[in-house]
Amino acid sequence: MASKQLKDLTYSVLDLATVVQGQTPADSFKHSLDLAQHAEKLGYTRYWFAEHHNMMNVASSATSVLIGYIAGGTKTIRVGSGGIMLPNHAPLVIAEQFGTLASLYPGRIDLGLGRAPGTDQLTAMAIRGDNFNASHHFPQDVERLQMFFSADNFDAKVRAIPGEGLDIPIWILGSSHDSARLAAAMGLPYAFASHFAPALFVSAIKIYRDNFRPSEHLKEPYVLSCVNVVAADTDKEAQRLATSVQQFFVGVVSGKRQLLPPPVDSMQGHWSYLEKEAADQMLAYAFFGSPETIKADLQDFVDQTQVDEVMVTSHIFDHAARLRSYEIFAEVLKG
Repeated sequence: MASKQLKDLTYSVLDLATVVQGQTPADSFKHSLDLAQHAEKLGYTRYWFAEHHNMMNVASSATSVLIGYIAGGTKTIRVGSGGIMLPNHAPLVIAEQFGTLASLYPGRIDLGLGRAPGTDQLTAMAIRGDNFNASHHFPQDVERLQMFFSADNFDAKVRAIPGEGLDIPIWILGSSHDSARLAAAMGLPYAFASHFAPALFVSAIKIYRDNFRPSEHLKEPYVLSCVNVVAADTDKEAQRLATSVQQFFVGVVSGKRQLLPPPVDSMQGHWSYLEKEAADQMLAYAFFGSPETIKADLQDFVDQTQVDEVMVTSHIFDHAARLRSYEIFAEVLKG
């Protein structure tokens, strides 16, 4: 197989509307719009939000609302979900919400769907109630969603208005072999959460490609990989900025979440040996460094995986440094 060149890659943004220390979700939303407008100018293809709940440092819980906010403040970049956790919602409601978004911003809305709750079990129970085991119905719920979007549903007793007959691309998101098999069977594009769950990435995308069945939506398999990126003008500065995301992941593995902290000169004393091992494992597909370092490491990654698209998430404390990181990454891919 011929190796893909970086200039051939599609590149996009995943935003968790991360809340940094000393600020509020309102500040995060303003920064998200600023970043989306910046990304649009830099040639990024899509800007997605991830649905999470009951996390003090992640403010993207009302995902559909944020998508509308960003789409309304931009002109050409695609905006969508990475993803909507479908078992948290009735498929009809999601069809109506995204039908409304696609009616307001035609040709610009993506709908990525995940099976996980996007939160802890207690919060999932509060969200789902009697539908706590809805994740078992995920494949059927994706099909129901497709039915609501279909123009052939016009004579059904239950219809999605707006939503019916609209062209809203559906993606399957995941971090396991199950999601790979489902995306392959349904002939849908596959987005893998390699930014925090890298363990099964290589085997999952092989399963997806080997078992892909062409559909009316997609003729050939399409793999998107989400990765962590902290780019700066020098390796030293990038490594310092990256200590914020390293501290973020310490909070994930220890259960002691905090608002995104400022960078530190050294992680020594900020994590235990076991916390470092766990955080490093979750950050296996993280690219920290100068333009030269990012370029070399990313080309190695693309050579190994042959992904079609990279989606960048960057937990960087300083907003200006975050904008600069996305700028450097775009410059690297453009060559």
